[in-house]
Amino acid sequence: MRHAAYVFDAYGTLFDVHAAVRRHAGETGPDGARLSELWRAKQLEYSWVRSLSDTYLDFWQLTEQSLDFALKKIPTVDPAVRSKLLEAYWSLDCYPEVPAILKSLKASGARLAILSNGSPDMLASAVKSAALDQVLDDVFSVDQLKRFKTDPNVYDLVTTSWRLYPSAVSFQSSNRWDIAGATKFGFRTVWINRTDQPDEYHDLAPALIFPSLEGLLTVE
Repeated sequence: MRHAAYVFDAYGTLFDVHAAVRRHAGETGPDGARLSELWRAKQLEYSWVRSLSDTYLDFWQLTEQSLDFALKKIPTVDPAVRSKLLEAYWSLDCYPEVPAILKSLKASGARLAILSNGSPDMLASAVKSAALDQVLDDVFSVDQLKRFKTDPNVYDLVTTSWRLYPSAVSFQSSNRWDIAGATKFGFRTVWINRTDQPDEYHDLAPALIFPSLEGLLTVE
C-alpha cells in the first residue's frame, strides 16, 4: 500500500558514501576502497559510542575523526588527500534512481523527508548538490536532539513534527541497524539492500526489502 509520508535515511540510502574516495581514486590508490569502507565503519561506530556515552559530537566531527583513523590505519594512502576527501563529502553523488523516484512519489501527493545523523550543514549541502531541495518537504537532523540513531527520540522527530502515527510513515534505509530501530519505533520499514547483505536482527524485520529505491514504485 502506498503511504502518505516517505522518510529516507541520507547516507548510504540517498547519497553514496563511497563517492568521495571514488572521486579521488587516482590519489587514494589501490587501497582506496578499503579506506572508504573503514572510514564509513568508524563513522557509524563513533555515532553509537557517542550516544551510549552521552558525549555528543556532531556528525561532521565524527566524519573527520573517522577519516583520520582510517588514514592512520591504512598508511599506503597519502594523508595529503584528506582535505580533498572531506571537501567531496559535502557533495556526495546520489544514487542514479533517487531523483526520479522522489519526484514520482512527490507527484503522487506523498510528503517526503530525510531523517539523518548528518549535521544540518552537511545535509543542506548534499541535498542542494543533488538538486533534491525541490522535492523534499523537510530535512530532519539528529543534531537538535544531540543523540544519534537508533535512539527512538530520533524517529519521533518525524511523527511529532508531522503529527502522524508511526504506522503512517514509510521509512527507507540501506542500514539494517537503522531499519531495526525504525521498526521497533513503529514505522513501516523498507530495507534498501544495495549490496546484497545477509539479513540480521530477525526479530525486527523490515516490511519490504528492495535492492534500490525503484522497488517503492512497485508497491500498490
